[in-house]
Amino acid sequence: MRFRNQSGVNLADELQTFKGKLHRYLLDQIDTLPAAGQDEQLKQFVAEKTLQFIRDQHLAINQQESERLIKDLIDELTGYGPIDPLLRDDKISDVLVNGPHEVYIERNGKLELTELKFIDSQHLLRVIRRILAPLGRRVDESSPMVDTRLPDGSRVNAIIPPLAIDGPCLSIRKFRKDPLTSADLLVYQTVDEETLALLRQAVQARCNLLVAGSTGAGKTTLLNVLSSFIPHSERLITIEDAAELNLRHPHVVRLETRPPNLEGSGAITARELVRNALRMRPDRIILGEIRGAEVLDMLQAMNTGHDGSMATLHANNPRDALNRLELLAGFAGYNGSEITLRQQIASSVDLIVHIGRAPDGHRRIMTVEEVINVADEHYVTQSLYRYDPPSRLRPKLQKLAQNRSESILSGRGHV
Repeated sequence: MRFRNQSGVNLADELQTFKGKLHRYLLDQIDTLPAAGQDEQLKQFVAEKTLQFIRDQHLAINQQESERLIKDLIDELTGYGPIDPLLRDDKISDVLVNGPHEVYIERNGKLELTELKFIDSQHLLRVIRRILAPLGRRVDESSPMVDTRLPDGSRVNAIIPPLAIDGPCLSIRKFRKDPLTSADLLVYQTVDEETLALLRQAVQARCNLLVAGSTGAGKTTLLNVLSSFIPHSERLITIEDAAELNLRHPHVVRLETRPPNLEGSGAITARELVRNALRMRPDRIILGEIRGAEVLDMLQAMNTGHDGSMATLHANNPRDALNRLELLAGFAGYNGSEITLRQQIASSVDLIVHIGRAPDGHRRIMTVEEVINVADEHYVTQSLYRYDPPSRLRPKLQKLAQNRSESILSGRGHV
């Protein structure tokens, strides 16, 4: 907006201050504020108060700018404030709020800094609490971080001071209304046809699959696609901390962990849900993410009649994925020998699918690794597919190595 006062001084930097004053003034009029749902009355009320404020502040604002200001204020009173339009934009996959004055988005795999800002930390905190209230969750000094999901499936994480030093932080991983299909992965060149056919055959052959990758690499999306290859005659049970999976399958039972209540009790962990799922006659168990003690029960399920189960895991490559399984098992209290644990993992996991994200934001399956067995106390694996990205630096690095070798040889020649 191009705010100018009578002296012609640019007041763009004072927009948030002005909106804050107007916002607080509207809240002071809460008794006369129309109820939520009465859109026309609310818009008229905000428009009248806004125009009155503009006159009192002697601001030169055109009609388009005043209408935008009115819309922003309505969003702040009834919706999610400045980020409300971001949540309605299907092209945005993540909304990241780092304190009141920094709002980032991820679009097409790349982070972008927006011009949107909250009035202050209290304004951001009010929006966070407005998001959490219908979900039955809260955030305050005694419970300064929360992880939950919106009714549409979008994942929400919030953390506030004193843990967040620079003000409240809000992260929203948006839920796609139309989940990606295998055809979409081909179009986006996330996978080629031959590798996709390999994965389809592996799922239908009831191989146990582990999808590994970094945060935001597309593990959950890939798990959704892989699950679409499961025959419709089978019964699936999914287990997640925050339900994100959207399986296109007619027979799915969805389970979700539960955090502790205000007294610190009543929590239901993923490990308990895996154990309970074994009593629910599943054909396959799909674990949203292995991150704790549930690793032992999931490995046991994969190795005792629940072939074709799947899970995701944070890891940078297949070898790291196997090492992380061992590490998590140790944290879970595994008391056996290292070789026994490796044999258990090798007999449970058939394929590790590693998906990664390139610097330009493009996501791609990097490796499909088969876990064969354990020999001489080491895993025996076979690479069924490996993506070798072209590197513009490679010729330059080779030239540098050649020059360095020539220099070393030349130096030795002088000795």
